[in-house]
Amino acid sequence: MNNSEWYKTLKHVNASKKKRTETASIVLKHPENLGNLLEVAFRVDDPISCKAWWVLEFIAKQRLNLLLPHIDTILENSGKIYLDSAVRPSAKIYEYLCYSYFTDKAPATRKALKEKHLSLIATLCFDWLIGEHKVAAKAYSMTCLLLLGQRFKWIWPELMQVLQQNYNNGSPAYQARARMILAKLK
Repeated sequence: MNNSEWYKTLKHVNASKKKRTETASIVLKHPENLGNLLEVAFRVDDPISCKAWWVLEFIAKQRLNLLLPHIDTILENSGKIYLDSAVRPSAKIYEYLCYSYFTDKAPATRKALKEKHLSLIATLCFDWLIGEHKVAAKAYSMTCLLLLGQRFKWIWPELMQVLQQNYNNGSPAYQARARMILAKLK
């Protein structure tokens, strides 16, 4: 599929799991379509880009390895994402990557993610955690940073400080995730 075909397809995607799964199956069956989907995802001023991120999240959940050859493009452009409906699935993808790298120790993920990638993920996650984003992106970022702290020792003290500073002003969901992360940091 080229960019205009993706654009037309994504117009019909909604937040339902069924629609996102159907659209993700296009890439799962034909991975060569992933590059064009990513191009649409990085049209950051276009609300359709959010739908591309929804689909990318479903792809990552089912076959994370498909994203690995595109990791440079994804990370280099993720800092430009600002629409909450795109930030949330992007943060979730990074959570999948961090779990794959640190918890599952998946060989393909460990080979693909270099020090520079992990460092970029840490930067993005701190930006989302302290920025004006919805709680889901913040929660995924907390988890990523907890895992990334295994590699970068400076992260845990910074993460602890941010969570303690923002705890009282956070939503109940923020506080619940922050409590869980803080318990693991102590």
